[in-house]
Amino acid sequence: MQTLYKTLNKINEIDSSLAEKIQKRLDNLTKPQRSLGRLEEFANKVGQITGKENPCIKDKVLFVMAGDHGVVDEGVSAYPQEVTSQMIYNFTKGGAAINVLAGHVGARVIIIDMGVACRLVSHPKILVRKVNFGTKNLSDGPAMTRGEAIHSIKSGIEIFEEESGKGLDIAGTGDMGIGNTTSSSAITACITGEPVENVTGRGTGIDDNTFSHKIDVIKKALEINKPDPEDALDVLSKMGGFEIGGLAGVILAAASKRIPIVLDGFISGAAALIAYVLEPKIKEYMFAAHCSVERGHGIILDYIGLKPILDLNLRLGEGTGAALGIGIIEAGVKILTQMATFESAGVSEREDRKR
Repeated sequence: MQTLYKTLNKINEIDSSLAEKIQKRLDNLTKPQRSLGRLEEFANKVGQITGKENPCIKDKVLFVMAGDHGVVDEGVSAYPQEVTSQMIYNFTKGGAAINVLAGHVGARVIIIDMGVACRLVSHPKILVRKVNFGTKNLSDGPAMTRGEAIHSIKSGIEIFEEESGKGLDIAGTGDMGIGNTTSSSAITACITGEPVENVTGRGTGIDDNTFSHKIDVIKKALEINKPDPEDALDVLSKMGGFEIGGLAGVILAAASKRIPIVLDGFISGAAALIAYVLEPKIKEYMFAAHCSVERGHGIILDYIGLKPILDLNLRLGEGTGAALGIGIIEAGVKILTQMATFESAGVSEREDRKR
């Protein structure tokens, strides 16, 4: 708990005093005022987060955390559990969507085994921080112990701190884990108070019967476990999963170090909910890269108060949306720091601004 408390105590409000100064520069660039819309908003927010009037985004990292879920025994996914480990190996070979999009925006991908159900073959691109070999079936009882929940968050914090020491200007979250939309739906229903039907989606593309069964499984899990929505550790321990806890740790660590954190989709949103209950100030450090097709994701973003950058009907996970979001945020920062002002470019300003 010491690592978690220490991190929480280091999270402060962002430096909103810079907002006016940054906006003044944006307004003096060679364009009509506010004409670049949300790109200007993103640049201003990065400046406030980092405490820099001229922020720079150079080192970009995507944290892709993997874990298995015992609830797959209930038949809630269209894919078998072994797909989790198979996809991790695909990540290491550069064959996944996240590899392509991370390369597109110049980000490095960190692949972390937080709780895959098997022992992975040792590989230099896989960081092993396994809490356990998958969570328990949440419809039978708690997905993990409270100690394991703390361990997963602590591991996420430590991994972020290790990577930040190598250079880190912006971070993105990603996930891999068959069954994790079930845990994420349960977390969302518990914390937001929304009915299970409103927050549950089709995950990997399940049919109508499986979808109905998935809703019943989540309702049963909430009834049996009775997680306390005001106790994030209780919710995480009872609903899972290890990769969700790890991502919550990454989000908290980013805020503690004043580094912008870009959320991917539904699973990352569930992790953000856990982190948000632990420390609401993290809201100001987060960007929502997109709004997932998973219906619970929009509810999460509304609950926290985040407006998505994109809406592209994405539902893959892996950090794919976060990679795209990082590229757009970086574009906004470059507008702020690389565009010429009217004065430096020798361009005439609006007549009413000269008076």
